[in-house]
Amino acid sequence: MTPQRIVAQARLHTPLGPMTAAATEQGLAGLWFDGQAHHPGPLAAPEDPGHRWLAAAAEAVADYFAGRHGAAALPLDLQGTPFQQAVWQCLQAIPAGQTRSYATIAARAGRPQAVRAVGAAVGRNPVSVLVPCHRVLGSDGALTGYAGGLPRKRALLALEGVAPA
Repeated sequence: MTPQRIVAQARLHTPLGPMTAAATEQGLAGLWFDGQAHHPGPLAAPEDPGHRWLAAAAEAVADYFAGRHGAAALPLDLQGTPFQQAVWQCLQAIPAGQTRSYATIAARAGRPQAVRAVGAAVGRNPVSVLVPCHRVLGSDGALTGYAGGLPRKRALLALEGVAPA
C-alpha cells in the first residue's frame, strides 16, 4: 500500500483491541490491530470516521463481533503483488466457521509448491478480520502464525465456532 494513496483513517474499538482502518478513494485499504506485525505505523491521512469506506468498515467489524460473520459488502483496495492478490482473493472465499490449510490456499492460488510464500502473503494481509486470514491453519489443523497474535486468532476462530487442534 502506498501511504500517499490513503485519504482517510479511523480508529475502531473491538473486543480484541483497537484497530486502525485506512481508506483510499477506491475502498478499504487497511485494517490493523494495534501492535500487529506489518502495521504501517502512523498514517498521514486525516482522521475521518465518517468517510464512506471507513464507516462501512466500522459497521462490518461491529457486525462480525456481534456474530454476523457474512462477507462484508464493501470495496477493497488491497495493494500487493499479483501473487499476494491471488492469495487474498482465496482468503475472501473461505466461509465463516470454516478453515483452510496453507497448502490448500497455495493450490487454489495456482502455486501448489509455494506453501511458505502463501504463509508470507497471508501474514501481509492488510485487512485483518474482514479478509479472513485467521481462517488459515496448518495442514494438521494447528494454529500457526497470525500477524495480530495467536490469542487473537484463537478468539476470532472461537467467535465463528471453530476449535483448532
